[in-house]
Amino acid sequence: MVTVNLRSFRQEVLRNRRRMRNFLTRLEKNVPRGMKKMQEEADKASWGRTDCLDCANCCKTMSPTYTAEDIRRISAHLNMTPAAFREKWLYKDKTGDWMNVRQPCQFLDLKTNMCDIYAVRPRDCAGFPHHNKKMGQDYMHMYHQNIEYCPATYRLVENIMEKAAVGGL
Repeated sequence: MVTVNLRSFRQEVLRNRRRMRNFLTRLEKNVPRGMKKMQEEADKASWGRTDCLDCANCCKTMSPTYTAEDIRRISAHLNMTPAAFREKWLYKDKTGDWMNVRQPCQFLDLKTNMCDIYAVRPRDCAGFPHHNKKMGQDYMHMYHQNIEYCPATYRLVENIMEKAAVGGL
């Protein structure tokens, strides 16, 4: 497994972001036959090169959205009321979503890159980086965003771009 150097990753993203986003936009408009299989293979290959505990860039730079159920579950785990949990750790953004007050995430142990509430973490965290979502109109926005934050997503898109170039997509 390759160690993730976040500084190098950010530089690589800056160099390739426009090209990758353009590719994703074209792909969103014209999803080729066999895309699901290509996506599954690219996903598997991307995890062979990415270890979340080595990286934790998502927890360092993004906030999950907390559902009412997430807040109930996590606050109970922390022996707090939902109101006390929201007051201490969350704010409501302009769209009405509950988000972390600070970055990196307050539950991230920066020495180990492990989550202190992993067993009860928000649903958004549990599903990240959402590679199980089909690449198409409904979820392509996630891939556009996550190539900048998640090396596994970046590698997944990079792999699909390589396959598309060979296959003439």
